Amino acid sequence: MVFLVAAVTTYLLTFVVRRYANRIGAVVLPDARMVHEHPTATVGGLAMVGGFIVAMAVAYFMGGFSLIFHGSSEALGVVLAALVMAGVGLIDDLKDVSAPAKVAGQVLSASLLTFFGATMFYFRVPFAGVVVLAPSFVPLLTALWVVAMANAVNLIDGLDGLASGIVGIASFSFFIYAYKLVQLGSLSSNSIGPLIAVIVAAVCVGFLPHNFHPAKIFMGDTGALFLGLLMAASTSVVGGRTSDVSGETFFFFAPLFIPFVILGVPMTDMVFAIIRRTAKRMSVSTPDKAHLHHRLLQMGHGHRRSVLILWAWTVVLSGMVLIPLFTNRGNALIPVLLAALGIMLYTLFQPAIRSRTLAKPFPRVKLFLSRFSRLNQGRVRGNHFRR
Repeated sequence: MVFLVAAVTTYLLTFVVRRYANRIGAVVLPDARMVHEHPTATVGGLAMVGGFIVAMAVAYFMGGFSLIFHGSSEALGVVLAALVMAGVGLIDDLKDVSAPAKVAGQVLSASLLTFFGATMFYFRVPFAGVVVLAPSFVPLLTALWVVAMANAVNLIDGLDGLASGIVGIASFSFFIYAYKLVQLGSLSSNSIGPLIAVIVAAVCVGFLPHNFHPAKIFMGDTGALFLGLLMAASTSVVGGRTSDVSGETFFFFAPLFIPFVILGVPMTDMVFAIIRRTAKRMSVSTPDKAHLHHRLLQMGHGHRRSVLILWAWTVVLSGMVLIPLFTNRGNALIPVLLAALGIMLYTLFQPAIRSRTLAKPFPRVKLFLSRFSRLNQGRVRGNHFRR
């Protein structure tokens, strides 16, 4: 019920946001760095915020979530932190904000999570034991976690439907993972993590029909930073509070590693962007056209196909986590590895195959056009042609 409410509300609110974004001039114009060709409305993240708030209100009045909302301040902290983060993104969409100012806003949002207790308490290092976080260290780690998640989502938001699709797939996969932990008794039933994850998946599903290529509206920094904050909140309260599940698979034993796997595409893109810009002695916040999606376009993949390829990688990475959990067999990863191999071969070789296929059927047409071009050039110069 909460999933449906969040998805439908986001879908309907996006119509309203599109209308008023065009009226007030909240529009992204094409330029050398952008890949879209027409002026497009932005701040679509406001519809996501509306869907999230309505879904949280519905959950509050449903009896099944009473343990989450009563006796704990975490839900309030997540809502307030999400609103602050969306506000930081909205200001940046309407009026460019410097990178230090954006990071300061992200740290403020993380501080609200810390103040209301929506943070990790400890985490497990594989084969090394449990690391209990000192109270003085929690705010710093929470801030780093939030900044990393928010900027990873923001950097991958470069093609129509890319960020909303990847985050939707990853968050739904994380919901399944966290719900499994609750069933096993390894995660408390009053954890807010699964609820936040399923709402994030729902708002992405509701927004995607408006955002898939050709996009009618962009989520902007409003939506990207908002989604990053919610993913950071849900993963920290799950990954940082799971009790001992020894004897299960690696991903049960080390739940804090889950976000780095299911969000492998944006995380990898962010790491490469930092390394690339640092090596060129550029500011980390300096935009460029060398992200993963840009490279796919340069290889010859179209806009939609580039997005679908990166979606497919997110599905495969999520499968690496989920399939062993439900089968509890090591060889269960074989289909996932075969799917990864297939996607890799398709990514590398499909553009070349397509270009050769298009060139082969028309050799005589190309010969005729080349001769016709030379004939016209000769006539312009005043020459006469004999057979």
